[in-house]
Amino acid sequence: MDDRTLRACLSLADTLHYGRASEACHMSPSTLSRIISRLEDELGVRLFDRDNRSVNLTPAGERFRGYARETLEQWEALRAALATDSDELTGEISIYCSVTASYSFLYDPLAEFRRRHRRVRITVHTGDPEQAIARVSAGSEDLAIGARPARLPAALAFEPMAVSPLVFIAPRDDADVDRFLRPRMRPADWAAVPMILPERGLARERVERWFRDKGVRPQVLAQAAGNEAIVSMVGLGGGVGVVPLIVLENSPLAGKVRTVDARPALAPFEVGLFALRRRLTDQLVRAFWAALTAGGPAPSPVRA
Repeated sequence: MDDRTLRACLSLADTLHYGRASEACHMSPSTLSRIISRLEDELGVRLFDRDNRSVNLTPAGERFRGYARETLEQWEALRAALATDSDELTGEISIYCSVTASYSFLYDPLAEFRRRHRRVRITVHTGDPEQAIARVSAGSEDLAIGARPARLPAALAFEPMAVSPLVFIAPRDDADVDRFLRPRMRPADWAAVPMILPERGLARERVERWFRDKGVRPQVLAQAAGNEAIVSMVGLGGGVGVVPLIVLENSPLAGKVRTVDARPALAPFEVGLFALRRRLTDQLVRAFWAALTAGGPAPSPVRA
């Protein structure tokens, strides 16, 4: 048993979903399944009840989740204590963000962090920003950049970095889509618009609420994981999508799409840095947070 096994088990225990847990742990669902099976064989008990439709913790699984979380916390505390004894920070820090965030938000604080702490190894993983909270919560990443949800989990700290409007986009030249769009869209007009929506997450929740407030059921033409994929699909034609404006402005396909005047406007995204509150005592996490604020004070562990 090692920390990779503990993190994998903890991720599955927290998400109860093999697909999301394997993504958070950077492994395939089959690899995660083998790890869990080997762990159960080693312990001689079942930790999860699973079938083709659901995953649930057994009583033994509940006990093991507590053990895994406590063990990993003790490991992180030891690592932080050893780092404190050194004159120069060493070790490794992992950060998760979308491709857009990697150059829109991450570059400057990362450059500052590297200037201050050259002996620290930095790992950056990119992917769907909707996975940011899950990866940090599961302990698979030290830090992540993503959009703040309407209700921030109590276990997470958040440092805002930017605010980006959430906008409707349409193909720049597509007669099939243009026939649905008018300068002043009424609710009944939106009911016929073919939509390309995120599979899940904050943007999906907000656009569904937007349609619900209009009393309209959206015509979902397609779904995509990741904002960059939505820009690409809309650029190919056939439907209207919803993405943060910062993604559109940085997309190489920005010239293929145009924004649609939709009223009222969708609530914007507040983009920022996530970390587990308990990890704010870790020297590497605090050091990166200080680099983010350009040398400002490190955050309090009770920051909202």
